[in-house]
Amino acid sequence: MMLYRRFGRTELQMPVFSCGGMRYQFKWQDVPQSEIPAGNQKNLEATIRRAVEVGINHIETARGYGSSEMQLGKILPTLPREKLIVQTKVNPVADAKEFRQTFEQSLRNLQLDYVDLLGLHGINHDESLEYSIRSGGCLEVAKQLQAEGKVRFIGFSTHGSTDTIVQTIKTNQFDYVNLHWYYINQWNWAAIEAATHQDMGVFIISPSDKGGKLYNPPAKLVNLCAPLSPMVFNDLFCLSHQQVHTLSIGAAKPQDFDEHLKTLNLLDRSSEILPPILARLEEEAIATFGEDWVKTWETNLPTWEETPGQVNIRVILWLLNLAIAYDLVDYAKMRYNLLGNGSHWFPGNKADRLDELDLRQCLAHSPHGEKIPQFLAQAHQLLAGEEVKRLSRT
Repeated sequence: MMLYRRFGRTELQMPVFSCGGMRYQFKWQDVPQSEIPAGNQKNLEATIRRAVEVGINHIETARGYGSSEMQLGKILPTLPREKLIVQTKVNPVADAKEFRQTFEQSLRNLQLDYVDLLGLHGINHDESLEYSIRSGGCLEVAKQLQAEGKVRFIGFSTHGSTDTIVQTIKTNQFDYVNLHWYYINQWNWAAIEAATHQDMGVFIISPSDKGGKLYNPPAKLVNLCAPLSPMVFNDLFCLSHQQVHTLSIGAAKPQDFDEHLKTLNLLDRSSEILPPILARLEEEAIATFGEDWVKTWETNLPTWEETPGQVNIRVILWLLNLAIAYDLVDYAKMRYNLLGNGSHWFPGNKADRLDELDLRQCLAHSPHGEKIPQFLAQAHQLLAGEEVKRLSRT
């Protein structure tokens, strides 16, 4: 049986798993309906039917997900509307009129009269926050759409720094937030606490993919998480925190829900199931790097903006830790090679120009300042490969 949590001040009963719309669509670009292969559309519709069948009535997509909205528009109007929670997201832009036009396009694509949740997509830095909250900005347009009955609740999604997220939450203008937080990356906990304080809904983005490509985990991680699969461990870890309301499952096919659903029967026992696994994961990291590094590697690191060459030291060391301690090499490579071309979705640069940069001053306050440059060089050697573009550059 699906479990539901109150989605903050929206008062919606939100399933603890959401059906995220980023992996089953045909293309990342808009294409005419006639170009969508029948097999792809059939799979998408079967995925949505399976979601609804198991109680996952929250369907989440975005204008930036190419053909996703249009393909959903073929199935959503055939389902009982009042039983669905539909969310789409639109990027904040300088011209708020353009924001409205983009949303109207979303509604036409979805073939719905309204969406339950509209997210301002990607409040990742000062500029996108300014486009959103300034007088006459995108948030004002979203509130007009709400007054017109086209939107029920307004939130935002973010890949930004914790500071940016907290700043946005503290405006108290949003009903919910979509953010990143899972076992391997707990940096945004302060933002979740801030959202809880404002009684906002909390939606976790991509816990299985960005949380370590857990649909294809390395053998070492499988052993460390036993008797759970890494995916179920991560779901249980996230949902054992009551402040978290729902995890996005980026299903690509109907069967993709099955492993996640195993989590539901374990939730009541999370306080006995999780501690031995958490202890084993920490022990492995300490056995690999030593306790001093594991407990203090992040201490007094400069931000990427403060670092010569805008090297994102914190992210690179984090990825190196994951690659070496847990064999998450494929995941670390995928993320590392976004550096330098992920724009404000994944900012800062790789460690590919260390011989030209003097990092001594920016690392002067780190307890590991002496050895960090060698670790950065090691990370580049291990993880560099083909440059990766974000799936969607919008």
